[in-house]
Amino acid sequence: MVHLDVLRQLCEEFIPFNKWLGVKVEHIDRGHITLSIPWRPEFVGDPTVPALHGGVIAAVADAAGGVAVWTGLKNPASRLSTVDLRMDYLRPGREEKLIADAKVVRVGARLGWADVQCFHPSAETELVASARGVYAIKNPKQPRADG
Repeated sequence: MVHLDVLRQLCEEFIPFNKWLGVKVEHIDRGHITLSIPWRPEFVGDPTVPALHGGVIAAVADAAGGVAVWTGLKNPASRLSTVDLRMDYLRPGREEKLIADAKVVRVGARLGWADVQCFHPSAETELVASARGVYAIKNPKQPRADG
């Protein structure tokens, strides 16, 4: 099984894009992760509101969904890649920390699915966006026993 502390460190420190975004793991458990990013002016997509750029919201949702699936993998050497990410943007992201809460829907042999809800801590019931991610699971080749 993948060690949760390793995933936390990978998510926060070793994925350069996540590190640049300022991703922090707020909660991690098997099949569930909560990530956050701080507000930064360079994340604005619409300066007249100002509102978070949809790509920033999608990036955090994608990261959360992928790591949620990763928490349930049996082989620590497995890797994931995004196959599909469907986003529903429900309201503008405000000038505050954004939370992405992801829960695993299903993990199969080759694919994993996760649902993600994005919101601000000041208004947890007012979703900024919701997402469904599908992730390809790549297991390392195992040597054949018959040589």
